[in-house]
Amino acid sequence: MTHSPQIRIPATYLRGGTSKGVFFHLPDLPPAAQQPGAARDALLLRVLGSPDPYGKQIDGLGNASSSTSKAVILSRSARPGHDVDYLFGQVSIDRPFVDWSGNCGNLSAAVGPAAIHMGLIDPASIPRNGIAVVRIWQANIARTIVAHVPVTNGQVQETGDFELDGVTFPAAEVALEFLDPADDGDDGGAMFPTGQVQDLLDVPGVGCLPATLINAGIPTIFLNAADLGYSGTELQDAINGDAAALARFETIRAHGALKMGLIQTLDEAATRQHTPKVAFVAPPASYQASSGKPVAAQDIDLLVRALSMGKLHHAMMGTAAVAIATAAAIPGTLVNLAAGGGERHAVRFGHPSGTLRVGAQAQRANGQWQVRKALMSRSARILMEGWVRIPGDCLDAAHHPG
Repeated sequence: MTHSPQIRIPATYLRGGTSKGVFFHLPDLPPAAQQPGAARDALLLRVLGSPDPYGKQIDGLGNASSSTSKAVILSRSARPGHDVDYLFGQVSIDRPFVDWSGNCGNLSAAVGPAAIHMGLIDPASIPRNGIAVVRIWQANIARTIVAHVPVTNGQVQETGDFELDGVTFPAAEVALEFLDPADDGDDGGAMFPTGQVQDLLDVPGVGCLPATLINAGIPTIFLNAADLGYSGTELQDAINGDAAALARFETIRAHGALKMGLIQTLDEAATRQHTPKVAFVAPPASYQASSGKPVAAQDIDLLVRALSMGKLHHAMMGTAAVAIATAAAIPGTLVNLAAGGGERHAVRFGHPSGTLRVGAQAQRANGQWQVRKALMSRSARILMEGWVRIPGDCLDAAHHPG
């Protein structure tokens, strides 16, 4: 029997925020994978090592968590006022599935540095020393992100003293602006799809839960921790080791997606794992982060825990942080009330790995809340560059399944 040799594809492996992903330049992909479809999905699945029934992604670059099973495709932007187009794929670990329905806010921090590294940015716009402003078109959600990338001696400055809870080592700060994160869009409609800052979400087998359903950064379902029997100080093991709890959260997620108009039937939730997110909030309380670092109640405005791809996240997804910033700025949301209510422009929240400060500029116009900008800082670093290798026949199999 003849087996196809491996093919190699130029790639860069980066950490962005509390996530890691494999970054590609679109023209470097095999021709069949330069277009959306089965071949592209098959390539990314094989690169990351999915689907893996063992859940370890041993035969790929994934690290067996939603935070590390990610892929990014970059290209020069033809869109006026933008430098680079950014497409994000959330690769399922145990299923043959790539979810293209949302952005990764953490990896957004790595897009500017990666684009400069790949030569996709006009050299004239990169200072010798200073801050390079990279305007990114986020293709999954049709939004603009502005990255402020530090540059030293004409190269991206990756080392520094900016500390980010959930990341072991300090690095250089990359400030991000998410423009119009909750503007009306094609997928999910307005900031509040139901028109309310609070709803009652009726979930069979769970109950009728107060919820804030928001489409900002990423569609998110916010719940009160107490209504779920939690304190808001839980770490990963308290949730991820409880199969019944995870099943309950998935049921909540499916019904929330239906109420937000993201799906038409409950069955569709299984094909949309990346969005919406489910998060639960609580007023400030002291706890010990997963690193052992103490987090004092007086140092935070509220507690937030969020699930990603069916598991409690080890820190906080960047897009969910945008949703938190936006919801906190609008009186009456569950996030805002957990933080003490009233109008506020920034909050510091506690998550399993520590704390994070986020901000949003909200205003009321014609009876509707609008958020023009959400702000947060992350860091990014190239971990490895070169080529990834995959068996050449995996693309053929995509065209001839079975």
